[in-house]
Amino acid sequence: MKKLIMLATSTLLLAACGQEVETETTESIVDGALKESYIIGLDETFAPMSFRDVEGDIVGFDVDFATEIGKLSGLRFEFQPIDWVMKETELNAGNIDLIWNGYTITEERKEKVAFSDAYLENSQIIVTLNDSDIQSNEDLAGQVVATQQASATLNAMEADETGIVEKFDGGEPILYPTFTDVFNDLESGRSDAIVVDEVLGRYIMKQKGSEKFNVLTDNFGDEEYGVGIRKEDTALQEAINEGLVEIKENGTYDTIYQKWFAK
Repeated sequence: MKKLIMLATSTLLLAACGQEVETETTESIVDGALKESYIIGLDETFAPMSFRDVEGDIVGFDVDFATEIGKLSGLRFEFQPIDWVMKETELNAGNIDLIWNGYTITEERKEKVAFSDAYLENSQIIVTLNDSDIQSNEDLAGQVVATQQASATLNAMEADETGIVEKFDGGEPILYPTFTDVFNDLESGRSDAIVVDEVLGRYIMKQKGSEKFNVLTDNFGDEEYGVGIRKEDTALQEAINEGLVEIKENGTYDTIYQKWFAK
C-alpha cells in the first residue's frame, strides 16, 4: 500500500468471537490516515460468507477474503457479530469500522455508507420445495413468501415493478431475522416459497440436500457485493480496493473462491 511501510513479522488476528487465528501478516507503521486494527461487523449465520463452524469459530468466504486483504495491507481485522438490522447504525456510530459480509451495493445504501469496489456477483433467487406447483414469478400470487428482514433481498422485492409482491398472501413477504429461519419456514411448510441471496441459498440447499428444493428461472434481480465503509474513511477504502486488485492479480482471490464455491 502507498501509505504503509511494511515490516515483516508474525502476528495474531484476534476475532471478536474469542478465537485467535494465526496469520502470516505484517505490522505497519501508518502515516496517521489508517489505524492498525479495524472491527468488521457481520451476520454470523450468513453461510458461506460468514458463519460459525462446528467448533464455534467464525469462518467463510468473507472471513478468508478480509484476512488476505489484511495480510497485504498490514491491518488487523476483528470479526464482530452484529444485529444485521442495525448494520449501518453500528457503522456510523463507530461501534464497527466495516460491514463486510455479503453486503449488497444499492443506491439506498450509498446514501448512508461508502463502498469498496464490487468483489462478487449475486442474484436474488426464488426457492420452493421440489414438489411445489410454483414454477414462475406469476405463480407467487396468493402464496406465502418469506425472506430476511432488513436484507438486500427485501429491498429487491420492494423495488420489483411487476406488482407480484402485492399479490402475495397478505400483500407482503413474511420476514425473519435470519435466512436460516427463512429456510426452516419453507421446510416446515409455513411458507410456499422463499427469496434468498443465491450464494447463501445454494450453499444451504447443498447442506440440506439439493434434491429437496427447486430454484425458479425467474428471480428478483442481479447485484454485486461490496465492503461498507464510513464515508470519511477514504484511506481505508483505498487500501481495501488496492488489496482487492492485488489478490485478484496474484491468484489468491481465485483460491478463496474455489474453496467456498467450486461445488
